[in-house]
Order: sequence, then C-alpha cells, then structure tokens
Amino acid sequence: MTCRDNDAGRAGHQGGGLPAKARVDALHIAVAAAHGMEYLLTWNCKHITTALMRDRIEDLCRRAGFEPPVIYTPFDLSKE
Repeated sequence: MTCRDNDAGRAGHQGGGLPAKARVDALHIAVAAAHGMEYLLTWNCKHITTALMRDRIEDLCRRAGFEPPVIYTPFDLSKE
C-alpha cells in the first residue's frame, strides 16, 4: 500500500462516497482502483455492493483519475 492509496481511500469516504465508518472499505476500493484491478470481490454487501454505492464509488474513482473495478460478491458469481 502506498501513500497514494491511502489518500485515495481517504477521498473515497470524505468525498461523499462511503460513510466515515466505512474507511477500511474505501481503502480497499482505492487500492484496487489505483493498481488497475479490473474486479473486486467482496463480502461487504452493506457499504460496497448496493446500487447507490456502486454509482458513487464509480464516480469518485473516475474523478480521482482511476477506472473503478467491477465489484462483485460471491453471491453474484454463484448465480450463473
């Protein structure tokens, strides 16, 4: 993890994306986006995978100059 990752994570929860209590979640997303990960698999169905949050996360990543990862839960992948 780099300082840039930490700054992006901080921006993710301070910039109107995730709630302040989801700071670790914001950092998780920031690291994935900053390192060009195409996909992010998470069990976090409360803060990360809701439709509203996904839109906010994508917007914040793009405003920071990163392409957001496609976020999935194991449940999403087991539907196929």
